[in-house]
Amino acid sequence: MNSSLRKLRQRRKKSLRNWIIATIILSIVFVWLQQKGDLGEIWQDEIIPEPLPITGLHPAVAESEGVLVRMAARRGIEVVITHGYRSVEEQDALFAQGRSSSGNIVTNARGGESYHNYGLAIDFALRTPDGDIVWDMERDDNGNGKADWMEVVDLAKELGFTWGGDWTNFPDYPHLQMDFDLSIRDLKRGKRPPLAPQR
Repeated sequence: MNSSLRKLRQRRKKSLRNWIIATIILSIVFVWLQQKGDLGEIWQDEIIPEPLPITGLHPAVAESEGVLVRMAARRGIEVVITHGYRSVEEQDALFAQGRSSSGNIVTNARGGESYHNYGLAIDFALRTPDGDIVWDMERDDNGNGKADWMEVVDLAKELGFTWGGDWTNFPDYPHLQMDFDLSIRDLKRGKRPPLAPQR
């Protein structure tokens, strides 16, 4: 009986040792492939970058954003929300773009001067039938004779959004915001829209 118990323990040790060695080898191969950049070829479908979920929005903006995406989908337009809440630091980095850092100027708002910094704005793009994300204001992928971009803008306005494309001094075509009659100055002074609708 001792002999069979001893053999069982030896088999378990050998099995555990083999499992540990296999795990170490797989870990080394995984790290090597990751550093080499070949990992995307193995699990390509899992590494395609997608916009991150939008968080930090005011509840009314978040709800309207969801309604906008669903309403557009019913018209055969796939809307992608590319930006929502943005921290002051993120806004400052975006403001520096094309000024003190490389890239094109995309905003005139410094940190604290954008409705994004208060969770009251979103930016959008369109997804083509091929899966590409585009900022093409002329596309008519649903084939109804109207530019899909402007259909989204019209829907957004129905929901109470203001469109940055209507601004005369610095049009921001992907930008939609709900200001709740609060200026940036009001927001900087600590005023905020109510979290729930007033009854």
